[in-house]
Amino acid sequence: MFSGLSALVVEGVSDGGEKVLVTARTRDGAVSCPVCGTPTAKVHGYHGRTVADLPVDGRQVVVHVRVRRLVCPVLGCRRQTFREQIPGLLKRHQRRTVRLAGQISQVARELCGRAASRLAEVLAIPVSRSTALRMLRRLPMPETAVPRVIGVDDFALRRRHRYATIIIDAQTSRRVAVLPDREAATLESWLREHPGVEVVCRDGSAAYAEAVRRALPDAVQVSDRWHLWRNLCDKVLAEVRAHAGCWATINPPRPGGVREQTTRERWNKVHRLLDQGVGLLDCSRRLGLALNTVKRYARMPEPQALRIAPAYRPTLVDPYRDHLRARRAADPAVPVTQLLREIRELGYTGSANLLVRYLNQGRAEGDRPVTTPRHASHLLLTDPEHLRPKDTALLEKITAACPEMTELASLVRRFASLLKPTAGNDHRLTEWIATARSAALPHLHGFANGLELDRPAVNAGITLLYHNGRTEGANTRTKRIMRQMHGRAGFDLLRHRILLP
Repeated sequence: MFSGLSALVVEGVSDGGEKVLVTARTRDGAVSCPVCGTPTAKVHGYHGRTVADLPVDGRQVVVHVRVRRLVCPVLGCRRQTFREQIPGLLKRHQRRTVRLAGQISQVARELCGRAASRLAEVLAIPVSRSTALRMLRRLPMPETAVPRVIGVDDFALRRRHRYATIIIDAQTSRRVAVLPDREAATLESWLREHPGVEVVCRDGSAAYAEAVRRALPDAVQVSDRWHLWRNLCDKVLAEVRAHAGCWATINPPRPGGVREQTTRERWNKVHRLLDQGVGLLDCSRRLGLALNTVKRYARMPEPQALRIAPAYRPTLVDPYRDHLRARRAADPAVPVTQLLREIRELGYTGSANLLVRYLNQGRAEGDRPVTTPRHASHLLLTDPEHLRPKDTALLEKITAACPEMTELASLVRRFASLLKPTAGNDHRLTEWIATARSAALPHLHGFANGLELDRPAVNAGITLLYHNGRTEGANTRTKRIMRQMHGRAGFDLLRHRILLP
């Protein structure tokens, strides 16, 4: 039961109610002087220490230890007498055993202050939140060398106000450093103080790119492939919205809502002013709209048909939809009561109100729900092997709606093939950019221009196996830590928790 106290001689154990009291003393043996190292067993006196140990049976354990004060035999030693220590069990000036302190530190490392204090109370190790934080700060930071490949990313200390930078080993996910901001000068200073970095994985941040370029001109910068794909997704959604007038015609007709009517009215007002020679900024002022909103309407060849796909739950009427569709197509004036009698003969067990609501929603008329721009772009961006047959058929109709949508689908598939790093992808990217610029897809033109601005890093991203995914995982862990701390702790404590292994 008290195997952790094997370095002592246990003289007695007594029941103290909510505590277990242990009386012990140190062993009779020679101890080295902490100054000169000469072993001695000559006793000058005795001292008592009271320390806490791991709980037993849900009760606290208190150990009363008698330790010796020994005399150094060397006459010229600076320490004439010294109190013996017990390595691995007790440390100088500590009121807890090493193993108990280690357990509290691990709890504090995972839960920080208040939560660690509450859990420790349940485990019969009562500590205050301040003590838990103090023991957390005592945990030593790992001594590690600067890795050859690093990942750099930012995270929000206070969203839209303050940000910090995390640096990790991109090959092992080990956290290396946390910087107090995301400025280029701060990262540049850290890179100059820690030489040895050869590859830097990052997102599209211009500040990080400039810092690496100034501090490590010979280092290889790798643009993260996930961010490249994410940027393409945004541009594809914008193109799909711009061509909604083409592909939206494949949907069954639905009455337009208030938002669609407002969009059409704004489009008419903007184009009426533009036809009169009014500039974009003047249109914004006259109509009371944002300049970017006016630009978006000006780029539309015709007003968008904003259609929202209804999210219906399965109902008892679904198995009889084909029968209802065929009967209403043959006789549009067939009474609902007649339809109810017919499907009840086929096995329908639902109510009449459910059937009426089903018919009023138009669910018996079409084979598919109304497609939204986001859903259409999702079909374009999904691997064709992962699409269901009905989604594949819908995608074919969407891409065949107009030449621009056909070309957009082709460009998306070609760019997706570039995200599997292989040699020669940089040359194929050059061909892709030329094709994208020649297409009538203005949003993809901006994406292609962004690739060219960061071309060396993009080339490295699609040809090398390095990526910034592990940095994103470290950021997810950092967000969990920040939610536990609720903004009560300072940056130093946050940095300490992030860097602990």
